[in-house]
Amino acid sequence: MAFFWLVMGVVLLQRLGELILANRNARLIRSLGGYEIGSDHYKYIVLLHLLFFLSLIWEVVAGQKVPLLPNGWLFPFTSFVLAQFLRYWCIISLGRHWNTRILVLPGSKPVRRGPYRFLRHPNYLVVGIELLALPLTFQAYATAILFTLLNAWLLLKVRIPMEQQAVYARREP
Repeated sequence: MAFFWLVMGVVLLQRLGELILANRNARLIRSLGGYEIGSDHYKYIVLLHLLFFLSLIWEVVAGQKVPLLPNGWLFPFTSFVLAQFLRYWCIISLGRHWNTRILVLPGSKPVRRGPYRFLRHPNYLVVGIELLALPLTFQAYATAILFTLLNAWLLLKVRIPMEQQAVYARREP
């Protein structure tokens, strides 16, 4: 259980740091004439992630789970750790444009460096891996399945279409 709380502490501190960075980047983009689109759905993204952490904590603390396989935590945890490298590659590649919100800076071009040379939405791949791998590390199977599916629906039906709209909005003067 100590390993669980250590990992949760690190991940929650990581998320707090990312929110601070996102707010700093948002202020900068707005000061340059940028604006936000899709703000109506942002609260659902925040709610999904908040409920994910609460569900993960509850499912792990509520039951002493037995892994499906001996050392069954090793593959999902390794996947989670590797996803963090991709996460920071995304953040570094986007620089001041990285954010948890959809911000448009008119006249700017979409970033095509780093992982964005290969994938259109690599950060969402990271989130998908995290929402599946972190719960599987601690045998929180219901959390893994439920939040992976909810996230996929929210991304595919709401968030990614909004981001595509933002890409076209950037081109307008």
